Amino acid sequence: MKKIIFVRHGKAEASAPEFSDFERSLTSNGKYISRLMAIKLKEKENDLGIIVTSPAFRAIETALIFAGIYAIPPEKMVINSNLYFNFDQNSFMDILKNTEEDVDTITLFGHNPSFNELPELFGNESPEVLPKSGIICLSFITKTWSGINRNAGNTDYFLKPKKVL
Repeated sequence: MKKIIFVRHGKAEASAPEFSDFERSLTSNGKYISRLMAIKLKEKENDLGIIVTSPAFRAIETALIFAGIYAIPPEKMVINSNLYFNFDQNSFMDILKNTEEDVDTITLFGHNPSFNELPELFGNESPEVLPKSGIICLSFITKTWSGINRNAGNTDYFLKPKKVL
């Protein structure tokens, strides 16, 4: 079985003229909620597999919080620019194609609208909108990453901050 966990970044600072969208940091509350969600995820998952994050600062911060809860060294995280600039079905499939088969879980940290669209496209149900710090896990009955197909994923869980905190 292969699993893909989508984690949307936590609440970020408002846009401001003195820094780009790419540079926005998590708010204190965004960090706090992300930490609580990481703890909640740890109740469900013992292993995040590989962590792949958008290079946007708020996504990296969120990934670092989760990595800390799981005692994963930051240097084990993979930064993939496609998760920020053009995360679509093709770039998603590229991540899968480039993942070793002995890895059973990929945890992605990124942004909407992609993190709404891809779980809907690859899952077998239409999830609600993924909120900030939200988590959705799809599992696929396959032994290979190339065996993942559209509409084949089972939604194992959908964690939203307002429902779990």
